[in-house]
Amino acid sequence: GTQSYLQALLSLYKIFRPELVTITLPGKMKVYFRNPEGPWKAAINAVRQRNQENSQVSWPLFLGTAQPQSQKRKWNIQINIPASSTNKINLEEDRAEKRSDLYSTSESFPVEQLQTFSQLIENMHCLEFPSQMGSVLTNPLLLHYMNCHRDESVDLRLYYWMSQTLQQECTWLVADNSQYEEEFKNFLETLYNAECFLQEGFASCEEFLYKSLPLWDGFCCQSQILKFLSWIPLRSCSGIKSHLYSPLAQLFLTSSIYFKCSVLESLKELLQNWLNCLAIRLDSKSDS
Repeated sequence: GTQSYLQALLSLYKIFRPELVTITLPGKMKVYFRNPEGPWKAAINAVRQRNQENSQVSWPLFLGTAQPQSQKRKWNIQINIPASSTNKINLEEDRAEKRSDLYSTSESFPVEQLQTFSQLIENMHCLEFPSQMGSVLTNPLLLHYMNCHRDESVDLRLYYWMSQTLQQECTWLVADNSQYEEEFKNFLETLYNAECFLQEGFASCEEFLYKSLPLWDGFCCQSQILKFLSWIPLRSCSGIKSHLYSPLAQLFLTSSIYFKCSVLESLKELLQNWLNCLAIRLDSKSDS
């Protein structure tokens, strides 16, 4: 027919296989198919760099397809998990005069001075979360406090920070970011350790898996990604099948024995975590 989208598709076929398209197509048509950008381009660049990193001549430069240097890291040299700090601006100046009031109910307890579990218990009523929620990931005492102090605003603060960091730093979702792969691995390990400590997965990590698995090559950050699989929260089977099992199945069928065993091990741990979660829910219902 003369539908514009069919003509655009045929014109695309005619570029690569002109012998298969015998009809006459209009010379000027709207652009219906944009060049693939973003994730696919990043994946191609990553494979090209891995395969030719020992070459004396850079293929992108040789072919005249080199991309400009990414400026994303100009203001952020590495993935920083911020240190624990409160919202107090002049905390260092007035710490001495407030030291005697640390255990007062009218004053908040500075998280910089939180050193022991007993301090956490004694100041549970006057402790405030740090201004940068990312700092709780490396502080077991703050993770304990977050587990006890369930606050939706606190969860949202951590969710937005983690989601943005994962999206910006993922080495196969962002072009020209493969040089930071080791740094990204360490960040994923930190998130995984926090999930193990809390015995539950982060919603931002779950969303990151669903977005990145279809574009994952099964090689980059393999250990960390498979660890994340074991802490996906209990969901409906239909959503898990489409978002998780389908992308994994494509890699599973063409992968090594080691990768297959690693995937099965992660799924076994996922099932164990789900069973534990169901057991806790049943126990809480029986107690009530």
